[in-house]
Amino acid sequence: MIIETLKLGSYGANCYIVGSEKSKDVMIIDPGAESSKIKNIIKTKSYNPKFILLTHGHGDHIGGAKDLKKEFNIPVYIHKKDGNMLKDERLNFTKMMYKNGITLNADKFLEDGDKITLDNMKFEVLYTPGHTPGGISIKHKDIVFTGDTLFKGSIGRTDFPGGSYDQLIKSIKEKLLVLDEKTVVYPGHEGKTTIKYEKENNQFLK
Repeated sequence: MIIETLKLGSYGANCYIVGSEKSKDVMIIDPGAESSKIKNIIKTKSYNPKFILLTHGHGDHIGGAKDLKKEFNIPVYIHKKDGNMLKDERLNFTKMMYKNGITLNADKFLEDGDKITLDNMKFEVLYTPGHTPGGISIKHKDIVFTGDTLFKGSIGRTDFPGGSYDQLIKSIKEKLLVLDEKTVVYPGHEGKTTIKYEKENNQFLK
């Protein structure tokens, strides 16, 4: 399985290039900035990008999506409750974060339990709101990409518009902590962790 991790932009958001070793079909998860770096890896390694998947609509996770969508002629997926954020540079914070605000339209709206196929791989959408109204995590077997819902030893911020601490904790406990303890967590910032580690060490979840 291909998992490329790129820490991009001044906010250090993690972008993941994920896909099949056999076909080199990949999806791009949260291309937050520096789309040229993402394009360089894809072209250098002859990956076949199929779509862009956004865990939520904040600018540090969507900043490179418009450029990559155009470059590779691929669709953008996001949960329907964050769809409007993509179309409003104030709601997605790109007007504040970057020199120029960024707006784009999603091509597909995701919902809890949706299955996404990439080559012979199956990914499941876990609806994990709290950081944003439409926050999602993406699970495949014993790995999960959690965006800004769950970090190593921490959780996502809930003080932005549409955020809810109670909802975030509920999402984590009901959708993520119920996963197998060996599940590896790939978060939206900083390094990876495991469900077991978070159960035992994350003070926000006690």
